[in-house]
Amino acid sequence: MENPDNKTEVVLLACGSFNPITNMHLRLFELAKDYLHETGKYKVIKGIISPVGDAYKKKSLISASHRVTMAKIATESSDWVEVDDWESSQNEWLETLKVLRYHHQKLASSNPANSLQSAVPLIKPGRKRKQEANRYIPVKKNQLSPDTKGVPQLKLLCGADILESFGIPNLWKLEDITEIVANHGLVCITRAGNNAQKFIYESDTLWQHKNNIHLVEEWITNDISSTKIRRALRRGQSIRYLVPDAVRGYIEKHNLYSSESEDRNAGVILAPLQKYARGCKQEQTL
Repeated sequence: MENPDNKTEVVLLACGSFNPITNMHLRLFELAKDYLHETGKYKVIKGIISPVGDAYKKKSLISASHRVTMAKIATESSDWVEVDDWESSQNEWLETLKVLRYHHQKLASSNPANSLQSAVPLIKPGRKRKQEANRYIPVKKNQLSPDTKGVPQLKLLCGADILESFGIPNLWKLEDITEIVANHGLVCITRAGNNAQKFIYESDTLWQHKNNIHLVEEWITNDISSTKIRRALRRGQSIRYLVPDAVRGYIEKHNLYSSESEDRNAGVILAPLQKYARGCKQEQTL
């Protein structure tokens, strides 16, 4: 979408566990926004945090209801970053691409420049809205266009670890990676000495779409992670100034992280690994 300043409007989408959300998660949005604005080509109009659902089955992943609530508390003071609970409310794990498609469709449907008739319905006809409001309805690739008139560009915001995870067998489908980088693009926060550029060079798919991958170097380094936050909590150590104060209060009030919670989903195979491994076995038997 072109605004009067002739800058492309952008919406940043961050998917992940947010277990719990930290100050570093919030900094990713500010770093990405500064970078895109400094290019003189973009205007960031919104940031979206989309916590993954419980069906992801990641070890130590606490209830989505708590993770979503903490994210909402953390963004209360932001005038441009918000939390969306659609992904976390699904009964099944959804690939990141499907979450991107959903939000692209939502942006297109809310823009008066696009006909409502061309939008894919979020609720199946003939069903009650109460029953279908949060149900995932597949959106096919050919039903969405990244160049829909008047729609801001939707870009996936991530850290270098997500970019490098593209190389983990059975974690991502190649066609999903291709559509993400080709139709949406990445804004990837990296650190000095990180091998993100090398990883792009070694991937034919990423190299082909390298102009749609924005690497943002984090010069004021911040090594906060959810894993380290949970470890500190298990050991009774302070997490003040590592997460927003209101989030810290919420964690303490509900006693969210303990040795017991850290063992949640222990021994359970991650949802994407289960799904793609099954798909490979089925193809081999055909």
